[in-house]
Amino acid sequence: MKRMLSKLYVQVLLAVIIGAIVGVLWPQTGEALKPIGDAFIKLIKMLLAPVIFLTVVTGIARMENMKELGRVGFRALIYFEVVSTLALVIGLLVVQVFQPGAGMNIDPASLDSGSIASYTAAAKHSSFLDFVLGIIPDTVVDAFAKGNILQILLFSILLGVALAKAGPKAQLFVDNLDSLMRGMFVVVNMVMRLAPIGAFGAIAFTIGKYGFESLFSLGKLMACVYLTCFAFVVVILGPICRWAGFSLWKFLRFIKEELFTVLGTSSSESVLPQMIAKMEQAGVSKPVAGMIIPSGLTFNPDGQAIYYTIAAIFIAQATNTPLSFSDQLIVLAVLM
Repeated sequence: MKRMLSKLYVQVLLAVIIGAIVGVLWPQTGEALKPIGDAFIKLIKMLLAPVIFLTVVTGIARMENMKELGRVGFRALIYFEVVSTLALVIGLLVVQVFQPGAGMNIDPASLDSGSIASYTAAAKHSSFLDFVLGIIPDTVVDAFAKGNILQILLFSILLGVALAKAGPKAQLFVDNLDSLMRGMFVVVNMVMRLAPIGAFGAIAFTIGKYGFESLFSLGKLMACVYLTCFAFVVVILGPICRWAGFSLWKFLRFIKEELFTVLGTSSSESVLPQMIAKMEQAGVSKPVAGMIIPSGLTFNPDGQAIYYTIAAIFIAQATNTPLSFSDQLIVLAVLM
């Protein structure tokens, strides 16, 4: 029992349960615990930029075959696009079958549009060219100051390639970066020990502020989301893992601590540094892990794609807004 409780994922799971209990029994106390969850997320975000930078730069600087890195990146982009599209399609199919919003009969005129004004104002539509230009930072310092993952990744790849081409002349600098990286991962391990506290605060706040009743009112919607995610993992990721030569279920057990941390904190960023380290433990090369995992968080959020699809159609169903097949395809195109 003592050995079981020493495992991080067990601590996170217990923290989630205790946080939910606090939120139900003492909602005001639970709502007041929000800073705890926020503090943990901020600690993780504090580490994202240096971990990504150091991992990618040192990994690429020690690579002998630059062409292989390019091939991996190209394949990853194709994979991201194809699998994200499949996630959107599966989400659309599930929401059509279960229709979680049907029967709610919400009058759109009764909705408070002002409450979402800040979100709609922030959602600026940009072209593909604007997106590409946005990857290039105004300055390197600006990329790190804003914590823009793609901009940091771009600079890290360029610097890593430059150091690799410099060869022995840059070896001392690369060694120093490698030593700093090892120190950063020690800090990551220290912060991850706080994951149960962060999960406790996040869940206590969520339940305390919104309550089980308000959460259960959207239970059908969330059931569809989780059902779709499970189907996606089994039907899409399962065969992909078999084709790649490893077991999906063994991999899920390997990252169970990270899965429970994401469940408790509702943030994929909370496990990004740890996932890079885990992939290295599994045998993935340092530059590949450092490049693919951060870019996957940005380009390939399959769970987010599933949620957006289901949520968009759910709102249409709840407000009795008819959507033709072509309308639904437009929704998919916008979300892609």
